[in-house]
Amino acid sequence: MTTTISVPISAPSRRSNNSSVNLRHLFSTSHSTFATLQRHFQFPRSRITVSSSMSIDAPVITSSSSFLDRRDTPFLHFAKFHGLGNDFVLVDNRDIIEPKISPEKAVQLCDRNFGVGADGVIFVLPGINGTDYTMRIFNSDGSEPEMCGNGVRCFAKFVSQLENLHGRHSFTVHTGAGLIVPEVLEDGNVRVDMGEPILKASDVPTKLPPNKDHAVVKSELDVDGIIWNVTCVSMGNPHCITFSGKGFENLFVDELKLAEIGPKFEHHEVFPARTNTEFVQVLSESHLKMRVWERGAGATLACGTGACATVVAAVLEGRAGRNCTVDLPGGPLQIEWREEDNHVYMTGSAELVYYGSLPL
Repeated sequence: MTTTISVPISAPSRRSNNSSVNLRHLFSTSHSTFATLQRHFQFPRSRITVSSSMSIDAPVITSSSSFLDRRDTPFLHFAKFHGLGNDFVLVDNRDIIEPKISPEKAVQLCDRNFGVGADGVIFVLPGINGTDYTMRIFNSDGSEPEMCGNGVRCFAKFVSQLENLHGRHSFTVHTGAGLIVPEVLEDGNVRVDMGEPILKASDVPTKLPPNKDHAVVKSELDVDGIIWNVTCVSMGNPHCITFSGKGFENLFVDELKLAEIGPKFEHHEVFPARTNTEFVQVLSESHLKMRVWERGAGATLACGTGACATVVAAVLEGRAGRNCTVDLPGGPLQIEWREEDNHVYMTGSAELVYYGSLPL
């Protein structure tokens, strides 16, 4: 059983600002590093047995279509994609309406030591309600979010390969967050119409009392004794965005102890469906820097819906304009909240990593 890497892999670029803040119990000056790609891996105590080998010059698999068309029933064939380092296992599920694997199996696949390693497993299912396709995703903890911004870009590139589509094209996708329309551009990037942001507090959902036209904007939130200023936005999934707090008007996101702070936001009692949390540093009116703690996945290198929610929150708080570059640990996204239709548009990359097969 082999997983063949058939495209070059390059590490994403990272930006950093040298800055400091006095609240040492909240921040750390240590810097994280990217995990090194392991060329060989085996799991003798697991039902999953995979070996991986580099074959850039003469790959075993000669084309994506020949691999993806295989229908060996004892095996799960997949493609590994990433959007700015937010990585996913993509499964062709167009022949049946339910995911081919369970949430428990998805947890095994996402394990970075005993599985393939991913932030989630995404399924391309038949379209419903007149859409071309349906997208479902299981997070690395087995939970199912409504949608995923980086994931939908990977979804779009995967569908392009499955359907052998070329040039500029778009299609409609049914998700738990409603209708999403991704468009693959000539340069290979994907622009996604993410729809209108949801601002009504009860619909985000959050139990924080609304303070601006039924929305929660720059409201105080006590998290383990520390007061943060938060704005709550839903992009079909809930987000809590913070730029500042009591005693620190501007965040320096590289210094956050994210693994310590993030879970306290995610599981806070004011978020009945839990929440994704974005910690944001304003570099200019059109340039933001963000780190994210994702609901069900933890710290990830990028979050597309989070970047969208961040720009909406920045506009609502008067910190930035409607068209921004959002720097994430895995790279930049271009986000526009258009005034004419109130829709948020996200543009960014989605890259194939490799194809693989696993025994079911």
